[in-house]
Amino acid sequence: MFYHVCFVVPDIERAMDDLSRTVRTEWSPIKEDSLGPWEYRMAFSRTGPPHFELIQGPEGSPWDSSLGARCDHIGFWTRSVEESSRRLADEGLPLEFTGCPYGRPFAYHRADSLGVRLEMMDVSRQEAFLKQWNPGGEPMPVFDS
Repeated sequence: MFYHVCFVVPDIERAMDDLSRTVRTEWSPIKEDSLGPWEYRMAFSRTGPPHFELIQGPEGSPWDSSLGARCDHIGFWTRSVEESSRRLADEGLPLEFTGCPYGRPFAYHRADSLGVRLEMMDVSRQEAFLKQWNPGGEPMPVFDS
């Protein structure tokens, strides 16, 4: 079961407003963060799963919003990013980017048939996710159970 769908957007406030106004999505505050050389902004919906994730990233980053708004990835929790990545690659979904060299346990695999990436996120990050983005939320299932 996936836990979020991510949209890369050039204007995060506008995207949040559109979803708040039209489908009554409630948002956590925008978080500014960095990964390697890239600074980016992100927000998650408070309700879920599944959650909405919005990312506004700089040109050349894994979330390059200069290319326009788009559905970027579908996120799954996994017990092992390495094992799940190997499985996806073996099944024809190539690894496109991994945050592991930057100390972040996630990987993106390209699913060309869908036009999106699949994100494998280490389940060890789930407690922190719930604390920051969905306080009181229930634990979510993992991809490889």
